[in-house]
Amino acid sequence: MNGDDRGGDPLARIFLTRVLEPGDETGGRWLREYGASEVVRRLREGGAPPLPGVSGTRWTGLLARAARADPERDLATARNAGTRFVAPGDVEWPAQLDDLGDARPLGLWVRGRPSLRMWALPAVADEGARACTEYGAHMAAGLAAGLAERGWVVVSGGAYGVDGAAHRGALGAGGATVAVLACGVDRPYPRGHAGLIDRIAEQGLVVGELPPGEHPTASRFVLRNRVIAALTRGTVVVEAAHRSGSLVTARAAQRLGRFTMGVPGPATSSLSAGVHDLLRGESTLVTDAAEVVELVGDIGQLAPARRGPVLPRDLLEPATRQVLAALPGNRPASPEEVARGAQTSEDEAVARLYELRALGYVERHGDGWKLTRQALISVRDGRTRR
Repeated sequence: MNGDDRGGDPLARIFLTRVLEPGDETGGRWLREYGASEVVRRLREGGAPPLPGVSGTRWTGLLARAARADPERDLATARNAGTRFVAPGDVEWPAQLDDLGDARPLGLWVRGRPSLRMWALPAVADEGARACTEYGAHMAAGLAAGLAERGWVVVSGGAYGVDGAAHRGALGAGGATVAVLACGVDRPYPRGHAGLIDRIAEQGLVVGELPPGEHPTASRFVLRNRVIAALTRGTVVVEAAHRSGSLVTARAAQRLGRFTMGVPGPATSSLSAGVHDLLRGESTLVTDAAEVVELVGDIGQLAPARRGPVLPRDLLEPATRQVLAALPGNRPASPEEVARGAQTSEDEAVARLYELRALGYVERHGDGWKLTRQALISVRDGRTRR
């Protein structure tokens, strides 16, 4: 494991996961300019002046954290829990995370057997409201199952609501899923999802930036979402109110040049208001896995064309359909009137009317022609579809 971009102590980045918060761009700049080992040395020595970009007060706080950091203990705890640390430069490191620049994770703690780098290549985020509706859970699970069946890895945050439905949908389809947590991966959160997260670790991957035993906070949830956005080719949001954290993921995905998609809901639902705002911008409306893959997949992976059911009248020749449409629905009409409505000759209209009678669409009424009950239903359905 190469834990230092300059080839230093592999434990240096593990040390820093105890000192720096996820997404700390000032710390990321220190690593880029000085290397992890030098940053750790300065934090351990604790002398003045502080590293550039921080106040004296903040430097004091970082030194207090550094005094308690024990990377060897964290690594041993992680190994006992079946967890490994993957750092930039490692074979398993997903290169797309480098798009985060100085906000790139120091490294990731990973539970599960598969290679994180390989699984992140065909990955899509399936995110949304915690307090989702039955519709939201159904759509999230269906999208995840469809993506899993097509060989895609479903990434989400392990939370209640849409996240949990997405993970279960992928697992239920026998597919691959990754949970990105805002806490130590040995400490599943929420506790009600401990069984689900353990199952994900057995069949997939559980990933997080924070060292063993660390708890989640509101800011850590928000910062976790940038990892989900960077790790995947695109983010699908299923139900999200205006202040939903899943919108943070979508906006991060947009900044990173990833695809953003939204599943629409009722116009009156506050839980879909955030999704609808996304769709009014640069996001794409999707309703199933095929439409997601058409956007994020390779050239030629097109979703099937959408159309309504084929009605018997759709199989008629255009000229015959035109004559059928020219007949009024509530009374008989003369051949002359039908011809005028169909914009054809009277002889042609009569020929088409006899054809329609043979098919059960019209019947003679004296010198006129009238639609049968079957034709009335067909014409009404056709007009409704238009």
